[in-house]
Amino acid sequence: MSRNIILVDPLPRTLDLIMTPDVRARLEALGEVVLSEDRPMPDAEVDALLPDTVLIFGQTAMPRERLDRAPRLRAIVNVETNFLPNIDYQACNERGIPVLTPASAFAAPVAEAALGLALDLARGITAADRAFRAGEEAYGVAGNEETFRFAGAPVGIIGLGDLGRSLRELIRPFRNEVRVFDPWLPAASIERLDCRPAGLDELLETSQVVFVFASVTAENEGFIGAREFARMPKGAAFLLMSRAAVVDFPAMLDAVRSGHIRAATDVFPVEPVPADDPVRQLPGLILSAHRTGGTRDAFYEIGAMAVADAELVMRGLPPQLCRRADPATANRLRSKPVDVS
Repeated sequence: MSRNIILVDPLPRTLDLIMTPDVRARLEALGEVVLSEDRPMPDAEVDALLPDTVLIFGQTAMPRERLDRAPRLRAIVNVETNFLPNIDYQACNERGIPVLTPASAFAAPVAEAALGLALDLARGITAADRAFRAGEEAYGVAGNEETFRFAGAPVGIIGLGDLGRSLRELIRPFRNEVRVFDPWLPAASIERLDCRPAGLDELLETSQVVFVFASVTAENEGFIGAREFARMPKGAAFLLMSRAAVVDFPAMLDAVRSGHIRAATDVFPVEPVPADDPVRQLPGLILSAHRTGGTRDAFYEIGAMAVADAELVMRGLPPQLCRRADPATANRLRSKPVDVS
């Protein structure tokens, strides 16, 4: 008799990290869970399970030859939340196997933190705190010589996916004029969110605050460099919230070091950042240890979204909550896998 195997290969996540007990019970009701979370599941074990596997939760490599040996597979859910290049997305599409990611679980907390960092850059909140503790505080107007009001400031959003859309909704009360650069979206999609489509240069030249939420693709690695930072108004705020590889990171640091821009970053080329990295001592740069999305509730939302869509798929219905990979775009993504949850 065939077994309904649910192959769970979730590292760097664990089931306790992403699922409450009731959600895990719902997963286990769908089939026999075979779990490997002390190490990536060995290839021999994966290959032995494939003929009876109906669901994969994790980052298991699934090239076409493996898909050929998994005739009962109904869905793959990447709980690391990136579409990685270890899956044959075209073959999955041909077989009607959705490859899903619950990445939008991080959208609201990242947007919330991005707004907090933007307010800090605009109003100098943490800089004023450090000055006060050092006995160097300035009062009233003198304490605001290099600040600006976020409310009403022109804003630029680079990348209007889940993160960018969440931020756009969050800042509505601030009545900002918002320009968007996203070459993967038609102008009509941008305009429906009360934003203005713009080229990259226009956005950079006219925005007081720039939020970067773009994914890394084969075409855009390092596409914001010294030339682009030079186009920003002096004193503008730049917030890197998605992936470090979309910017020329040394060029960003040079723009901050020169005093041309102020910046905040939640991501770095190498994580964890080495203890002696000079980035730790750079004034004008707010540092965040890739933590803006990693709230307890966001991780649980990953599991809740993944299991809810798995339940639909096992009933022969299409997934509704997770984002589904499109071969035309998934094959172009180049996001570095996360190592730390």
